[in-house]
Amino acid sequence: MALTLHGTVSDNTAVLDRQNAKPLIINGDMAVAQRGTSVASITTAGNYTVDRIGTNLNGAGTWTQTQSTDTPTGSGFRTSLKMDCTTADASPAAGDYLSMLYRFEGQDVQLLKKGTSSAEAVTISFWVKSAKTGTYILALIDNDNNRSISQAYTISSANTWEKKVLSFAGDTTGVLDNDNALSFYMLFYLVAGSNISSGTLQTSWDTLTATDLAVGQVNLADSTSNDWYLTGLQMEVGNFDANSIAPFQHESYGDNLLRCQRYLPAYIGTTTNFRLPGAGIAGSTTQVFLTLNHPVTTRVQPTGVVVSSAGHWSGGVDGILGNQVMGSVAYGLASTFATRLTWTVASGTPFTARDPAYIEGTNTSAVLYLTGCEL
Repeated sequence: MALTLHGTVSDNTAVLDRQNAKPLIINGDMAVAQRGTSVASITTAGNYTVDRIGTNLNGAGTWTQTQSTDTPTGSGFRTSLKMDCTTADASPAAGDYLSMLYRFEGQDVQLLKKGTSSAEAVTISFWVKSAKTGTYILALIDNDNNRSISQAYTISSANTWEKKVLSFAGDTTGVLDNDNALSFYMLFYLVAGSNISSGTLQTSWDTLTATDLAVGQVNLADSTSNDWYLTGLQMEVGNFDANSIAPFQHESYGDNLLRCQRYLPAYIGTTTNFRLPGAGIAGSTTQVFLTLNHPVTTRVQPTGVVVSSAGHWSGGVDGILGNQVMGSVAYGLASTFATRLTWTVASGTPFTARDPAYIEGTNTSAVLYLTGCEL
């Protein structure tokens, strides 16, 4: 699953044969944003816009996160992730931090051969842009064995897209679990209080020491004029530099979306009156039970449901009962391939128990997604 190099790095004639058929990082071009394209007033950790990119935040100001169309010219990318500081934190407390993170299932990083004598190096490449120049930190974390490694990179020119290529040595200690749980992740630090920045930057694999994670990190939260953009995120197996790194693997939007839906099964209105897939039945005169089919098999069974607005959804019975506005929806039973939802009508008692029923979105702003599948 590694890359084979032909030619030389020094004369820029390197040609690479990538053996992995799919990018190791899903949605590295920031194209899929099922939850929405902009969220303001962010003060806590969570997943907000671009799929698979999490926000790790404690203190460290207030932020707006956006799926932006600002991208490096000629790169082939059309979207990026933007973090914009809207309330500054000029003097972060010891426990304050902000980082963007990408997480891997253990079974997806077995090709790193971590914890063996054949452990592979990895190279992370990405495009970055910020109004604030200086030193930033990228850390890799082995969640299974509590190990870490960090590297610094420099944003040299304000408000200018720059491509960064960082190589990390293989780790011969600590085998990653071969399962669907969180084993490995990367952290792009933007703010780092002294609890994670007062030691010595740990640039080789070792037991995770919090104070050594992000030493030297600039404070992106020190001004509301600050922002930070990311796109073109890729991870390759092997040790490469800017000349030898393989080109970004562009996927079709459809393939990218399906891979994202393993972690966030979502149903988004593109037209009015679009039906949710699955079998429905009136459970009573006021409720519809819908067994909602997932677009793909999810990582684990969902644990909850979020809808844009109950008023965006209606239920009915073909040939018998027209659309009835639904007032609420509740999560029920679930597996990795389907989830049962209970929909309650906004008013009246229009249904007949046991009639076959459907649920459909009645607004192009209708969004429904199932939670609990993300790492």
